[in-house]
Amino acid sequence: MTNHFRRAGPHDAALVEAITHRAYQKWVPVIGRAPKPMTADYALAVRDHVIDLLIEGDVVAGLVELIPMTDHWLIENVAVDPAQQGKGYGRILVAHAEELTRAAGFDTIRLYTNKLFAANVTHYQKLGYTHDREEDFRGGIIVHMSKRL
Repeated sequence: MTNHFRRAGPHDAALVEAITHRAYQKWVPVIGRAPKPMTADYALAVRDHVIDLLIEGDVVAGLVELIPMTDHWLIENVAVDPAQQGKGYGRILVAHAEELTRAAGFDTIRLYTNKLFAANVTHYQKLGYTHDREEDFRGGIIVHMSKRL
């Protein structure tokens, strides 16, 4: 693969929103509503968060959205365009988030996902993330996970 990353800017907000919506659309029937990333204001997110786009050739294959916190970085969103799924881009995006977190001087990265997204929970566990806790959220359960880097 000959991919690279580019930081999203204000001109990318619509692209970030479109990829996120396509990536999360499959979960709407599972939880009966739009997942949180589908309801975000990406004009604000590209300004306030770190969003890096994964570029493969001339195609934006996916993105990772991070929120710098005081003692760690939080993965807010990992989205791979459905047309690009199955190529290992999710792992590449998570590894990139971990690299950025280390470069910022932190040894812990956190994320959360809906408990009904069982494939995601399993995927993150395979990548070394541990199950920290669960909490109720909008009629469902969120699984909080973390990894020591």
